[in-house]
Amino acid sequence: MAEHTRRTVLRGAAGLAAAGALAGTAGQQASALPAGAGAKRRFPFLEGAFAPVTEELTAFDLPVTGRIPRELNGRFLRNGPNVLGLEDPRAHHWMLGDGMVHGVRLRDGRAEWYRNRWVRSSQVAEKLGEPRPGPVPPDDFACNTHVIPYRGRILALQESGPLPYELDGELNTVGTHDFRGTLEGAFTAHTKYDAHAGELHAIAYYPAWDHVRHLVVDPAGRVCRTTRIPVADAPMMHDFALTEKHVVVFDLPVTFDPAAAGRGAPVPYVWNREHPTRVGVMRRTGGPVRWFGIDPVFYSHTLNAYDEGSSVVVDLTTYPAPFQVAGPGSDGPYDAGTAKLERWTVDLRHGHVRQRVLDDRPQEFPRVNEALVSRRHRYGYSAAAADMVLAYLTPAGGNPPDRAFSDALFKHDLLRGTTEVHRLPRHAAAGEAVFVPRDPDGGKAAEDDGYTLAYVHDPDRGAADLVILAAQDFGGEPVARVHLPGRVPLGFHGSWVADA
Repeated sequence: MAEHTRRTVLRGAAGLAAAGALAGTAGQQASALPAGAGAKRRFPFLEGAFAPVTEELTAFDLPVTGRIPRELNGRFLRNGPNVLGLEDPRAHHWMLGDGMVHGVRLRDGRAEWYRNRWVRSSQVAEKLGEPRPGPVPPDDFACNTHVIPYRGRILALQESGPLPYELDGELNTVGTHDFRGTLEGAFTAHTKYDAHAGELHAIAYYPAWDHVRHLVVDPAGRVCRTTRIPVADAPMMHDFALTEKHVVVFDLPVTFDPAAAGRGAPVPYVWNREHPTRVGVMRRTGGPVRWFGIDPVFYSHTLNAYDEGSSVVVDLTTYPAPFQVAGPGSDGPYDAGTAKLERWTVDLRHGHVRQRVLDDRPQEFPRVNEALVSRRHRYGYSAAAADMVLAYLTPAGGNPPDRAFSDALFKHDLLRGTTEVHRLPRHAAAGEAVFVPRDPDGGKAAEDDGYTLAYVHDPDRGAADLVILAAQDFGGEPVARVHLPGRVPLGFHGSWVADA
């Protein structure tokens, strides 16, 4: 592939960092358009709660309503696109924004600081007029999709090409991270860390490959095993699932379009009606993949997965087909319906997949107690998004139910089949909620003994709060609200980084 074509492909692939991501919009509709431009055209992902912030802030001793639990000692971080130096919104796609990480440092019952920092890729450093030490890595991009703790490091992640970027404890960019020189090629935004085995797992895809790769990073921090899984049409694989024994991959009809890449399309991926929809199951140790065909659907994110006898159970969020990743122009991804929470049970003995809806309310960003990744779980957490439904649906999506137009956080009891709802005020757009155990070394503590943390827009202040909920009193008043000095644009994924 010619280098200029390869760069075009990479630009589009980087934009797929959150192709299925759903977040809410609300608040004042402050346009990001230049004065007088596009008077009749909306750019929903450059407006309102999606509008990028224009400066990096640092604030200390943040005001708090309520009381921060003293056992919360660490940093709550969240990544997302925050475009820098946009000249023409018509040429922009919302998923191509430069990554910006927002963080609040909690210690001993205090909110010590808030910071937001762009990830210093070579392009971002150039835009900010800063020197970049050392050579520019291949496929460089300001990773904008996830931020995770890993072996004492903080890594900002992107899929399909760019290396992870390492940040320090104050969110300054240290540099790229290649797992001690062992990562070859693309990585993922959605790793799975098995705390029992001490292994970090990834499924990496790249538009020039005729396969995807299952990567295993060992406890020493090196990629110790790579398994190539042949696939046709260069499909996008944004997320995957991991159990104690298996890796589950989702081969969906969103595939790379060389013609679109040749035209310079920001996101050269399309819904491919000729590409079969299938679920693949492989042993964690590698080997052949068993494929199971299903009806067309778009899967976005995994809540968690586990083995159950001769079956593999995956809880995940899905959208109805067809799913248009790029949408028309720069207006963002489009879909014919809202996301819902489902359970897919892959019956390995009888060779089929059973699919059932767990909760049909519009929701995204499902999360689990991270200690249970790849093991059986009872609880899951997700976010409802109000104005995002309006920005996301095609006209063919029809009129969604009224309950779609509300902002809320969900706690699902998947054993009892019930859901608790923490309702938020109108225009209080909420991002992904992350569960934090009360005692990370709790041993026999209940699975939901802890807190859920999320950034929530406060429309009265025009700024964000870090909202802390007691997970066992999910529908009750927040334990604490940490009042931030500015907005946190709605973005993608984040993590709790506990003190060592």
